[in-house]
Amino acid sequence: MNHTPAPDRQQHDPNVNQVEEMETQEVETVDTPAEKIWVEDYTKGPNGGVVMNDVIQNQETSSDMPLALAGLDAEMEDDEARSEATFRFVVHNFRNLKDSVLSPPCYVRNLPWKIMVMPRQGASPDRQQQKSLGFFLQCNGESESSSWSCYAMAELRLLTHKPDSEHFFRKIQHLFYSKENDWGFSHFMSWNDVLDPEKGYVKDDAITLEVHVTAEAPHGVSWDSKKHTGYVGLKNQGATCYMNSLLQTLYFTNQLRKAVYKMPTESDDSAKSVALALQRVFYELQFSDKPVGTKKLTKSFGWETLDSFMQHDVQEFLRVLLDKLESKMKGTCVEGTVPRLFEGKMTSYIKCKNVNVSSTRVETFYDIQLNIKGKKNIDESFKDYISTETLDGENKYDAGEHGLQEAEKGVIFATFPPILHLHLMRFQYDPITDSSVKFNDRFEFYEHINLDAYLQEKPETPADYTLHAVLVHSGDNHGGHYVVFINPRGDGKWCKFDDDVVSRCTKQEAIEYNYGGHDEDMALTVRHCTNAYMLVYIRDSQLKTVLQEVTHADIPTELSERLAEEKRIETIRRKERNEAHLYMNVNVVLEEAFDGHQGNDLYDPERAHYRVLRVRKVATVEELMDMLAENFNYPLNQIRPWPFSARSNSTCRPTCLDIVNDQSRTIADISENTNPWNIFLEMLPPDSGFSSLPPFDKENDVVLFFKYYDPKQKRIHYCGHHYLPIASKPADLIPILNKRAGFPPDTPLVLYEEIKPDFVEKINNYNDPLEKMDGDIIVFERADTRHEDLELPTCQDYFKYIFYKVEVQFIDKTVPNDPGFTMELSLQMRYDQMARAVGQRLNVDPYLIQFFKCQNYKDTPGLPLKYSFDGILKDLLLYCKPKCPKKLFYQILSIKVNELDNKKQFKCLWVGPNYKEDKELILYPNKGGKVADILEEAAKVVEMSPEGSGRLRIVEVSCHKVLPGPDPELTLDQVTISPPRLYRIEEIPRDEVQLQEDEVLVPCAHFQKQAYATFGIPFYARVKHHEPFAALKDRLQKKLDIPDKEWEKYNFAIVTNSRINYISEGAIMNAFDFRPSSNTNLSLPDATGRPWLGLEHINKTPKRSRVNYLEKAIKIYN
Repeated sequence: MNHTPAPDRQQHDPNVNQVEEMETQEVETVDTPAEKIWVEDYTKGPNGGVVMNDVIQNQETSSDMPLALAGLDAEMEDDEARSEATFRFVVHNFRNLKDSVLSPPCYVRNLPWKIMVMPRQGASPDRQQQKSLGFFLQCNGESESSSWSCYAMAELRLLTHKPDSEHFFRKIQHLFYSKENDWGFSHFMSWNDVLDPEKGYVKDDAITLEVHVTAEAPHGVSWDSKKHTGYVGLKNQGATCYMNSLLQTLYFTNQLRKAVYKMPTESDDSAKSVALALQRVFYELQFSDKPVGTKKLTKSFGWETLDSFMQHDVQEFLRVLLDKLESKMKGTCVEGTVPRLFEGKMTSYIKCKNVNVSSTRVETFYDIQLNIKGKKNIDESFKDYISTETLDGENKYDAGEHGLQEAEKGVIFATFPPILHLHLMRFQYDPITDSSVKFNDRFEFYEHINLDAYLQEKPETPADYTLHAVLVHSGDNHGGHYVVFINPRGDGKWCKFDDDVVSRCTKQEAIEYNYGGHDEDMALTVRHCTNAYMLVYIRDSQLKTVLQEVTHADIPTELSERLAEEKRIETIRRKERNEAHLYMNVNVVLEEAFDGHQGNDLYDPERAHYRVLRVRKVATVEELMDMLAENFNYPLNQIRPWPFSARSNSTCRPTCLDIVNDQSRTIADISENTNPWNIFLEMLPPDSGFSSLPPFDKENDVVLFFKYYDPKQKRIHYCGHHYLPIASKPADLIPILNKRAGFPPDTPLVLYEEIKPDFVEKINNYNDPLEKMDGDIIVFERADTRHEDLELPTCQDYFKYIFYKVEVQFIDKTVPNDPGFTMELSLQMRYDQMARAVGQRLNVDPYLIQFFKCQNYKDTPGLPLKYSFDGILKDLLLYCKPKCPKKLFYQILSIKVNELDNKKQFKCLWVGPNYKEDKELILYPNKGGKVADILEEAAKVVEMSPEGSGRLRIVEVSCHKVLPGPDPELTLDQVTISPPRLYRIEEIPRDEVQLQEDEVLVPCAHFQKQAYATFGIPFYARVKHHEPFAALKDRLQKKLDIPDKEWEKYNFAIVTNSRINYISEGAIMNAFDFRPSSNTNLSLPDATGRPWLGLEHINKTPKRSRVNYLEKAIKIYN
């Protein structure tokens, strides 16, 4: 039983004694006087002691109580799936109550709720034992399931019968589940206070208890969302709950759903098409009766499993998904649907205060990010969004010929779209803690809003909007839970979509309860960390169009048929999976699979081509024979199965199956439940001249298999099988083997028995009995053509070789995602033998190859191998991942490995002339050398530009910004000491070799919005004092080789101490702007005070593995 402590103060009745609580858990409670209600008539229960009113009228509960949710539809009142109810329980013969008593159930959310009452003993404040009334609410108490849960809030009341007295009540909130299925107060009121006639709680030795409960839809029980709401939910497949919320929101954007259905996907790959996967999800949401899965959708994104658990940013996900849909719709009948629904326009402007100069730029948007920190409501956020910033002091606007001017900078909306997505900035990056934080501040938004005041011009149609969806997050920035409240028809009737559970809810639950904050009145109703993070509004003038009904007629027939066929196939596969435990696979191998096999045993189970039969485990051997005859179209007397059996010596050989005596035994029994069960099916050769296979006597016969070894070709040739009497001698085999091999009958042979993988035994006496068992293998070779000078002269040598044979994959560690090449080598090979073999394969001097072992059980290179390594290949492959190809890494050096002892490795970057891409460069200057030696070594291996100067320089790169490199006269030891720095070598452009007196070399970097958000490859540029900015801009464009259309999107700024000063088009460059400030510490690695030229544009560069990013960008790959 679970208990809630009594409050410290009981405001409703000063005469009620304080009761010390025992066995309690801290739960916040509220004690406020309930409205006086006089109830004369109670309905007697079946035992004469219980009264049940499923729903008490609203006036019978507190009018200001947030639990009494107004606006519930009338049809929900008698529905067991309703979200709230009030019920009573009359306890007769109260003074003699000894044990706990339960009321009959009242059903809310399809779960039984009961009042539990009992006498309790507890210590009073003066440490005396005192009797109290225990009052609890129980949920689903008789269920044996352990997976259900239901969150609920309730008011527990003790009713008075006196008209001038007040009812006593307390509130609880709790997540009910199997281990905590009751919650309440072990000391609700002292027993004496209950019996006090002045309070009027007891009448005719009976008390009346009442509970008003409000519950969310339960999880883990058979909640029929379709039945209760008409809609179904989405399954949760990881930490992607916001994706489910967003998909539901897009699904109920009916005009978009219609367009999605009409996208052409007939020829799309079912596994990779995002468009088809979204069509499938929407179709199932519309017509399925059960929650819909999204695994195929995320798989179509090209996500790995891990991505499903990474909480991507909802705004980024929405933009990428809509972009994919917009691209897919191009050239179709629904082209332009996405921008038509979601695209608005805003005007960015800068207007000088004292001169008639202004600059404007019109931009499109698909969503708006609203700042909520310090803002009371949505109106204040919009006012903040369009508020102006004054550019004055050091931040004045460069007005060209008018010089620096005071100006106002801001944005104003030109048009709002039919569907408005508002992202409330609850998650923001905190540079102090270097992490993302969530703001749970109270922020009000409304069902209806008007945005005319934020438009540049008053629109012809008022910008009136109705709230359509509220996306809600519970938790902190490290995780939590996501739900969405949707107003599907725009008529104020709301539903809550909590992953796979959909339930009806009130307008108050959808809107007011998701403001966030610490409102005292809402303390029990709203959890502090639960609040809205995204809002979807629909323009009133477009409401009917956007929410138009979507019917079967709007779905192309081809799509319906394709999805129906997918469903049919999926149903068949599901049935097969459900019945899989009743079946087993019989893998049939034919004798042709033995031909060409060069290893031990008769075939390689990993590479064999099987004919697979799916057989019921209870099928008999006789039924299996009939199935084999039917599948291979052979008469029963022309086939004989030989099951493979694993022997204790690590071999697997055919064994005899007694078809006659075992015909009624089951396959599961005969195979000892081996699944799959491999068998060799012997079939009568068509050219044998016989009508049936020869008889086989299990007691007196043995079947042997034969292999011929050719030492010249170093190959094994399979020579069939033969039945022999057990008493036969090896000499009896000679003519049979000669005939099989095509040799003259009297050709002398040497016979061996293949016993186990590393052991082949020579048969010395040909006149002793064979004493062999079924499946034994005889290997033979000619005795008259022995060649001891051959590499593998006998089959014993050959089998020893293949026992140590291994396939090794060699991967070039300097090439990203290098597929490498595979070589067949011996585990006994020494380092120099391996190096020669690889060198021959690469056509490279083996001394120029440096090898690396795998790191411990990882697919990444470890430390380099010394050329003097004294070991064998087996030692190098110990740490490869098990059950994976054996791997070694290598790199081709510019010097021989035996010379490395006198060299120092220096890693840096090399960048091409257009600064598009940099790559790693490994140089080997002499130990004790200088920085100048690094440049000399680099000149030997890099490819210079034909238009370049032919001279190199070294620079330092930090945080995507470029800094001066080390002095050429510094020693390598001085350069490579900690902390590690990233250096880059580049060819000096011709115009930067010899600078004029009025020219400076300026560091340049790319950034997006914020000065610290640098990215890409930084570089140096030549700036001439007093030259027009347009000339510098042209020079930069040519230097970076960027197309005109893309170059137009670039903005330019001088960045000093993270302060961004944008450069206007008509500006004149001042070389002194790039001088370091007096307080700049140039010895710091990042030299934060050094001014640099910033190129502001969208970051389109791919993420790089060697740079740590705060978060991983979301990508939809297909």
